Order: sequence, then structure tokens, then C-alpha cells
Amino acid sequence: MLGDAVTVGEAARRAGLSPKAVRLYEAIGILAPVARTPSGYRTYTPDQIELLRFVRRARALGLSLGDIQHLVAAGRREPAPHLVELLERQVRATQARMDELAHRRDMLAWLLERARDGVRRDEQVRLCRLVTSDCSRSPV
Repeated sequence: MLGDAVTVGEAARRAGLSPKAVRLYEAIGILAPVARTPSGYRTYTPDQIELLRFVRRARALGLSLGDIQHLVAAGRREPAPHLVELLERQVRATQARMDELAHRRDMLAWLLERARDGVRRDEQVRLCRLVTSDCSRSPV
């Protein structure tokens, strides 16, 4: 290996990814083809590892691989309006997911309370009965 270049396993570890993810990002073009040793092992530079970290952080924010690929291809030339639209879309998607999870939490809490009431009355409590019959009467 030359200089600071590292193998796919080490690059993945430093970037907080799996080696499979690193190879995928190269295969789909987010990461340009990397150098290889004479024996065929991929080698990654510090700049490539930093790009992999960016991809991991962008994925953690919910950006799609297509969005990330576009951002990487545009580099620092990405028009500001496109970035604003992308971030607005992510904020809306995140809010929708949070609303969905809040509704699920409320429904589960309501079902839990119904199940506790049944246990207190020494009734046989079955989840399938709670979900199928009681959910239609749920206040949430």
C-alpha cells in the first residue's frame, strides 16, 4: 500500500460503515473507482474516507442515495435553491414520520391501558381481539 491509503475494511471502520456499504458506494458511483494494490485490494485515501463519512452522515439525516450521488457529483457547485428544496423535503418527511410514530405510540398506549383494565377485571386478554375490535373505537 502507498502512503496513507488503507484497505476497504480499515476505510469502513474509520468512516463508520460496513465494507459492503463502501463497495456499494463505489459500485453506484458515489465514490469514484479507487486505486488497487498489485494483488487487487482496494485502497482508500484520507479524502475518500472523509467522503465516506459525509455519505454516512447524509444517510443518517435521511437523504437517499440518489440525493447523495447528486450532491457528490455537483461538488461545491450545487445551486443553493436545490439544497434548500432538498432540506425542506427532508424536514417534511421527518415530520411526517414523527407524526406517524406519535400516532403509533398513542395507539399502543391506549391498547395497553385496555389490556391492563382487562387484567384487573381478571378477563382473558387477547391482543388480536384488542387490535381488531377495540382499535375501531380508539379515541386516537
